Amino acid sequence: MARLDQSPKRFDIHDLSHDGRGVARWPEGHAHAGKAVFVAGALPGEAVMAQQTARSRHFDEARTLEVLEASKDRVQPRCPHFGVCGGCVLQHLAEDRQIAYKQQVLLDNLQRIGHVAPGTVLPPLRGDAWGYRRKGRFSVRRVEKKDKTLVGFREQDPRFVADIGECHVVVPQLGFKVAALGALVDALDARRDIPQIEFIAGDDATALVFRHLQALSDADRVKLAAFGEEYGFTIYLQPGGIDSVHPLAGEPAKLAFRLPQWDVELLFRPLDFIQVNAKLNEAMIARALELLDVQPGERVLDLFCGLGNFTLPLARASGDGAVVGVEGDTGLVARARLNAEHNGMGNVQFHAADLAQNLAGQPWLKAGFDKLLLDPARSGAIEVLKQLPLKGLKRIVYVSCHPGSLARDAGWLVNEAGWTLREAGVMDMFPHTAHVESIAVFEP
Repeated sequence: MARLDQSPKRFDIHDLSHDGRGVARWPEGHAHAGKAVFVAGALPGEAVMAQQTARSRHFDEARTLEVLEASKDRVQPRCPHFGVCGGCVLQHLAEDRQIAYKQQVLLDNLQRIGHVAPGTVLPPLRGDAWGYRRKGRFSVRRVEKKDKTLVGFREQDPRFVADIGECHVVVPQLGFKVAALGALVDALDARRDIPQIEFIAGDDATALVFRHLQALSDADRVKLAAFGEEYGFTIYLQPGGIDSVHPLAGEPAKLAFRLPQWDVELLFRPLDFIQVNAKLNEAMIARALELLDVQPGERVLDLFCGLGNFTLPLARASGDGAVVGVEGDTGLVARARLNAEHNGMGNVQFHAADLAQNLAGQPWLKAGFDKLLLDPARSGAIEVLKQLPLKGLKRIVYVSCHPGSLARDAGWLVNEAGWTLREAGVMDMFPHTAHVESIAVFEP
């Protein structure tokens, strides 16, 4: 294959791709005239000078060097690392335009993949746009040439770890301590043996989990303890798999977040899944419950229920009704049961089941339900939907973290199973990223 011509070229941007890059085409007269080019850092309506970075059969890739004609929707990115760090790709786009773009991604996916359209488009849900990310993972890489240990998210080229000193989307107690965290790791004997640091923040405590491939020296343990003490972090170590996670010293801190509207407190462990944006999570639960409209005495099934994020508020709202949560991760199910007990709830049950497999032998499936809530992973819920006794259900509320799988499942529900897509809309769980979270309501 011929080498890339990396001399700067002018591109006119006409659209935004699903991953937040500008979309252009090679102009007339070029050897690949008409071929799509995805240009990082460019917005629709702009003219940019860009350098080609990759080539494939169906499209090419480039990065913006200079904006010749700026979009009226372009704003100055807040973070100094924008454009290199891959954590955010939309900081240069005004926040109200970001959410409008995500709404269009959802509607386009529903139409193109599912061949469906909602009767009503719900108004977008928005929470905190900065300092919202309470769970995530920093990569760690020792770069001998620079004599430096990098701690951060992956670069836009995911082969590399971004050299960052701050992060404006991570919760502030950690986001502005990234440089200190990097200096800490750089000072450890084990700096070559720590591939990642996970973080998770509750209402009253923030935990850092250091994955380490070799046993830590006593000196390193002292340094980690001092860092936790100085900055108010609870330090955990992970020498092996998930079950190996343990506090560096003493009793673990109480990790929990409260949902005051439903008088619920959810306890969790350092590697558990929780929704990353606390404010948006509360708004999302409120909207899901409003759309589900549970009436007294109704039975509700919550699939992919995790720790009980939706299940326990549902149980509060259902009064004398019953709520059943089902989740594939047995650890999360154990925590969900503890959370029900912690909140004094007797009208909720939890079961462990792989919802992508045959569920014929599951007793909860035969119990009969009035309403269904789904919050699946990126792969969606088609396998379980095809096994559910849908005829008895009055309403389905589907919370999605991937518009493509929601569109596929919506297409099946509407075009094969005879349901109606009543409403759908987006929720900005991850501002400044191209990640699209959405919610949809189906009725028979």
